[in-house]
Amino acid sequence: MPRADPADDGRYVEGGDRPPGARPPAAAPPSPSGAAGSGTSWVRGRLRGLLGLLRDDLWTFSSDPLPPLSRPRLLRRAPHVLFCAIALVLSAGAVGELHSSYALILPLAVLIGGAQGGAVALALWRPLPAWWLSLAALVTAAQASRVAPGGVEHPSPDPPPWPWTGSGVVACTLVLFLLALRVPTRVSAGALALTAFGTYLLQGVEGASSYSPTGVPAMVVLTVVVLIGTALRGRRVARSQLVELAGVTAEERARRTVLEERSRIARELHDVVAHHMSVISIQAQVAPHLVENPSEELRENLDGIRKNALEALTELRRVLGVLRSENPADPYGIGSGTGPAPDAPQPTLDRLDALVENTRTAGLEVRTEITGEVRRLSPGVELSAYRIVQEALSNALRHAPGSTVRVQLAHFPRGLHIRVANSAPTRTAPPSPGAGHGLLGMRERAMMLGGTLVTSATPDGGYVVACFLPGTEDLAPDDPTTGTTGEEDR
Repeated sequence: MPRADPADDGRYVEGGDRPPGARPPAAAPPSPSGAAGSGTSWVRGRLRGLLGLLRDDLWTFSSDPLPPLSRPRLLRRAPHVLFCAIALVLSAGAVGELHSSYALILPLAVLIGGAQGGAVALALWRPLPAWWLSLAALVTAAQASRVAPGGVEHPSPDPPPWPWTGSGVVACTLVLFLLALRVPTRVSAGALALTAFGTYLLQGVEGASSYSPTGVPAMVVLTVVVLIGTALRGRRVARSQLVELAGVTAEERARRTVLEERSRIARELHDVVAHHMSVISIQAQVAPHLVENPSEELRENLDGIRKNALEALTELRRVLGVLRSENPADPYGIGSGTGPAPDAPQPTLDRLDALVENTRTAGLEVRTEITGEVRRLSPGVELSAYRIVQEALSNALRHAPGSTVRVQLAHFPRGLHIRVANSAPTRTAPPSPGAGHGLLGMRERAMMLGGTLVTSATPDGGYVVACFLPGTEDLAPDDPTTGTTGEEDR
């Protein structure tokens, strides 16, 4: 049984059983010392994390060298040559300035001046080590000028600038500019912040007795330079990302175009395959009636053939439904629609005359030439040959108005050779709103049948499409007595 609290306010003491719904005893509030300790630990942890991040950025971060110019080709290394020349001039100027204005001994002035100029040259390939070198040269020059006779610790009617010398400002400006061009914004901001902190320690904390302060002007110049370099780097990165995105978009568009064209070809070939499957089904159904007293095994085999043909035809229709789902109103184009799918039979080369007449009506002069023994080709070859000629004539209408087109069909025992060539256009072609699938579609059809297709411009300004489609060798010609039809100008 629970033990009631003597205060009798409805609560239960520790150790008793708490009934369902009863609130647990309130936790004791944290002591002020504990809250202050946890807050200090959080601040200490954040500060340690920031220092570790700054160390990783400024000590272990690696950057790429400054790339050469893309154009013009003769001036590819012009920036590198220019900065190296500036480094040489800067080193000579720094040696003279440190030796004359700050009374440094010549060997030390040569060492510091060489470090400042070397930092500028090194920044072309390793900007972070170059920045460390320029910062070390700054600190060394500032400390050496304090102890040198006639330095900043000695009164002078014309005190020298300190802690930043003129050559030091120029060297660090160039180094930070190259650094901001090559590293992320966080790294360049950390380098600028550490430079400002070092300037504060030299000028604000340590100081000297006789000098002209240059910390604030130098930091203003360095900040502006870092901002400019960061902006240029951001612009370059954005441009490279845009180029990369454009390349990916073009690749995706090309892949989508291929898939759309293959889907279009599959929709067309469906009718050819479905026709053959229907014929197989009907023949298997009729065959038992053509044999007197057919055996039960024959009936079962023919019935199995018919069922398999019907199942294959059903699967073909399902596949066609998927292929036509994007555009049932225009199954041979690209787009969207809601109309019914057409039920007209697929065209063959028997309808070539009608296609040529339609092209002539549109304003092109078309000549046809059929050579070789006309053989009966497979339905897929007939359909692909018709579509290739149709697309070639359409391209001539769109891109070569007023030209003369010559369509040549050459029948060989191993296949069919198609050549469609147009002359140069007689007038300027208007902008074409097409999707640009013509050549791709012809090439896909030829590759599907194991053929080849070649397209090229002609020296006279025209264009030619040549294709070879392998035929079925065991199919007999339509008319054995028919020879070469010769050339026909229709």
